[in-house]
Amino acid sequence: MLEIGEIELPKPAQTQVLVRVAAAGLNRADCLQRRGFYPAPRGVPADVPGLELAGVVEAVGAEVKDWAPGDRVMGIVGGGGMAERVVTQARELMRVPEGLSLDQAAAIPEAFLTAYDAVVLQGGLRRGESVLFHAVASGVGTAGIQLASVVGATSLGTSRTVEKLARCSSLGLGHAVLVDDGQFADQVLEAVPRGVDVVLDTVGAAYLAQNLKVVAAKGRIIVIGLMGGVKGELSLGALLGKRASIRGSVLRSRSPAEKAELTAAFSQAMLGKFETGELRPIIDDVLPMTEIQTAHARMDANETFGKLVLSWG
Repeated sequence: MLEIGEIELPKPAQTQVLVRVAAAGLNRADCLQRRGFYPAPRGVPADVPGLELAGVVEAVGAEVKDWAPGDRVMGIVGGGGMAERVVTQARELMRVPEGLSLDQAAAIPEAFLTAYDAVVLQGGLRRGESVLFHAVASGVGTAGIQLASVVGATSLGTSRTVEKLARCSSLGLGHAVLVDDGQFADQVLEAVPRGVDVVLDTVGAAYLAQNLKVVAAKGRIIVIGLMGGVKGELSLGALLGKRASIRGSVLRSRSPAEKAELTAAFSQAMLGKFETGELRPIIDDVLPMTEIQTAHARMDANETFGKLVLSWG
């Protein structure tokens, strides 16, 4: 059940910030949590969804020096981001780039931090390399296309929808791959015969064998989602022969220190590019928070391109 209710007003501890939330991005993890498949980590509100937010600082803890009341901020949280007031660690917040509204900013943290962490920091994507994004029309996928362009890499993306691939191409997607009957490997290798250097996989088991087929020698497969199942068969001979690696990654359950480190790295390398126009949040729609049920239904139906944002108005 999703409904508007009341919670106790939180107070910031020494190193925390109280944020008056203007808007929050909706993520597939929120839909999974609603269905009982993705419980909140310890210490996080179990009945208030929301993994990212944008808003205005209302109060700060005694040890916080970098933020002051009135500052426009955005960031990831372990949960609770869809409340009107949220307390979070000061080091997990980023400034909202100039020229962006708070609704726009709410579409940045989860998608861009996830893509940057997985593809650039863990996947080591470099200029001249190639990267394959599955479910490329998602928030993470549309962020990844742009990050690949900034890095100087070639992007490929899969989708089951022709229209979504066309829109991704307008964002800079190098090679659009229409998944037909679950198959994509031949199309990828036709576009990049040597294979791709990095695969960002949001599907999981259903794509495992094909991921290994298309990854290049010394390539890196980063798995961040399991929409296509949790168990699959793996050819260890192919893995060894290519000297490839497979790595699993999750953002939500990381420690505050890890999240702060990622936030700082992204802020230093990429945040200014939203002001130059090199990066921009891709938003499917902004809905009032009172329409959260509608937003969940649209995401469950895979109707969206980019992010859905829920706003307190």
